[in-house]
Amino acid sequence: DFFTSSRDLAEIIIDGPNGLRILPAGSGMQALTALEGPQRMQFVQALQGLDEDFDIILIDTEAGISRNVTYFNSAAQDIILVTTGDPTAITDAYALMKLLSSEYGEKNFYLVVNHVASRDEGLEVYQKLTMISNRFLDIAVDYLGCIPEDRKMVECVRRQRTIVELYPEEETSKVFVELAEDLLLTPERMGAKGTLQFFWAKNLQSGIGEDA
Repeated sequence: DFFTSSRDLAEIIIDGPNGLRILPAGSGMQALTALEGPQRMQFVQALQGLDEDFDIILIDTEAGISRNVTYFNSAAQDIILVTTGDPTAITDAYALMKLLSSEYGEKNFYLVVNHVASRDEGLEVYQKLTMISNRFLDIAVDYLGCIPEDRKMVECVRRQRTIVELYPEEETSKVFVELAEDLLLTPERMGAKGTLQFFWAKNLQSGIGEDA
């Protein structure tokens, strides 16, 4: 709706729980997987023009190493990789770090391990990634924590509610709260890289020609 000029961002942002504001992406729209330079500029300018203050902006990119994924990761102040203990997922996470490091100069990453049976499993995945990255890449990976496997999450997805809302005393809910507090209350651990909008605009202006 936004890119067809039928709606502006303020019209399509929706209210989420506990003060969250959500900008939903389209589903099943192939054109959105590879935005061109002018479209990125259109989006950035609209985002900058919103008459709202946001404490933090989280961009949930798709999996893989598409142009959108690498662009938004390199534009953001901080990169948080979410992976699992599955060998394929670990390989994919390493591949993305390698590409962002070699092609975009990114040297700092944060890691969250999802669907773990125990905290030890999360640490094990982190150790595997850091061991191989220390050997082959000149990067730093900071461990933010892990999220346990929880069957209640299936119900939460079905009911379209967060687990923190439905089951606040659940261990998984407490982990999400801890992770949020870690991100919000300890800003010194997240490296200053300029404002998100500034880096978007900077990258866009240098990349429009190759996409045109």
